[in-house]
Amino acid sequence: MLSVPGFHHLHLNSTDPEAAIAFYTRQFPSTAKTSWGGLPALQSPTNVLILFTKVATPPATSPQTAIWHFGWHVTDTHARRDVYQSRPDVTLLPLYTGDDGGAVFVSSDTWPGTGGVLGLTQAQIADAKARGVQPTRTGGFGYMRGPDDALVEYAGNHPAERFNHVHLYQEDPFCAQLWYQQHLNAPVFEGRTSCTPLTEATCKVERGPDRTFPALEPEGMYRTPAAAVVFDDVAFLWYMRQGDQPLVSRQGHVYDHIALSVTDLDAWVAKLRAEGVTFLEEPYQLGDTRAVMIEGPSREALELVEVP
Repeated sequence: MLSVPGFHHLHLNSTDPEAAIAFYTRQFPSTAKTSWGGLPALQSPTNVLILFTKVATPPATSPQTAIWHFGWHVTDTHARRDVYQSRPDVTLLPLYTGDDGGAVFVSSDTWPGTGGVLGLTQAQIADAKARGVQPTRTGGFGYMRGPDDALVEYAGNHPAERFNHVHLYQEDPFCAQLWYQQHLNAPVFEGRTSCTPLTEATCKVERGPDRTFPALEPEGMYRTPAAAVVFDDVAFLWYMRQGDQPLVSRQGHVYDHIALSVTDLDAWVAKLRAEGVTFLEEPYQLGDTRAVMIEGPSREALELVEVP
């Protein structure tokens, strides 16, 4: 079996990569401006990269692709929220609480989730209110609007600031998990999997019937089923798509693709080709190395970059 790939980079399209990098280094001080493969880049302390391609027109954010947002761990969510609120260049996004139009900027300022789900249904909110459940006001997650209308999450409280996840939508989260395990040898992210063994015959699970809160949309969001895998220390977290329309390809969108690092590109190409994986681009030169682009289970573009 080939070794598990590492996380290499998230690739964004931007009308002004230099300004975007300056924004991220200001909001996440552990990051630094760099370059990789001839492209401007942002580097996180764990050597995770965000690469930027300059585009002439604002990249699209709809209709929805598989990639929903990306985010950092921070050491104190509320302290960071206060800093962001003081900065005119930062727009924080409200999380609707499902309670008469109420909203907060940090998830821990409303009722905590239950049963491993990061939110409550309307019925669960009514029960929490009746029982006098109080917000923890510790840690939690919040969102800001990034450059090029990217959605950026910050979550705490964690020991150190670092880029920690890419959050995606999938047509079938458990089937996506199975796909990543079978084709990319991906480890399952602890606590985010099915309670029963997954097979191609059992991985399709209907979307949960109830929306939950807090959520970026006033009507709430569907959070079940949920699944995830991890490459290095970067999690790929999945919810089922929220709407009724299939997820679209990345073409022209702000989130272009996710890149994983491999040590033997030819071996990976042979493996994936034998398994019937879709190739979006055949092996090509990328800076001083080579890469290939494949398609994931919900049309997400995945680049495999050869590294020593």
